Amino acid sequence: MEQQKKKTLIVIVATIALVVIIFVGLFILAARDSSTGTSAAPVEFNYSEMTRLGSEDAPVKIVEFGDYKCPACAQFAGVIKPQIVQEYVNQDKAALYFANLAFIGDDSKTAALAALSVYHQNSDAFWTYYDAIYANQGDENKEWATADFLVELAQKEELPIDYDLLRKDIEDKTYSSQLESEIQLASASGVSSTPSLFVNGVMVDEPFNMEAIDAQIQAASEAVDAE
Repeated sequence: MEQQKKKTLIVIVATIALVVIIFVGLFILAARDSSTGTSAAPVEFNYSEMTRLGSEDAPVKIVEFGDYKCPACAQFAGVIKPQIVQEYVNQDKAALYFANLAFIGDDSKTAALAALSVYHQNSDAFWTYYDAIYANQGDENKEWATADFLVELAQKEELPIDYDLLRKDIEDKTYSSQLESEIQLASASGVSSTPSLFVNGVMVDEPFNMEAIDAQIQAASEAVDAE
């Protein structure tokens, strides 16, 4: 009887050990899959066609996908972007690029079309307008980015552009093909939310974690130096 109990106990212990080994193995595989997911081939952006802040020769290229009606994007523009600009763009260590993923409302596209008009009229004025739209962002659930609002905002900021042309570009949807191209680029790049950030083509997991962004920029810079 005692021997039978011992055999039963051994079987139970062995079974538990086997289950533990299986779960540990599955966990390791899952972790490995997760880590290899971040090592996927970087996205190849055509940076020459994107709005840029900083030197085109900067070794690190940071791409933000955003929606002007997105509250999180406004937070990014007010908190994270200034740090990136101060620590990297102004030091010629990185350049910041922006692409539209306008999806929240119809006026998301209206705002994007206005910003593209400003960019094509005066690329230096674009980032002033970018900051102004986010700083004056309305309710996410209401239509506020109208042609009147966007033209008046440009005038308030005294942007060195043609305001009549800005209104015409918005109403005629002059840059709709570029906007749709950027939206398609977001989809092709695996972007499903805003803001989404890429460093040298590699998506940043935590776009509001400046330490994580710093680390990814540093890694990208070292990779460029090693080439």
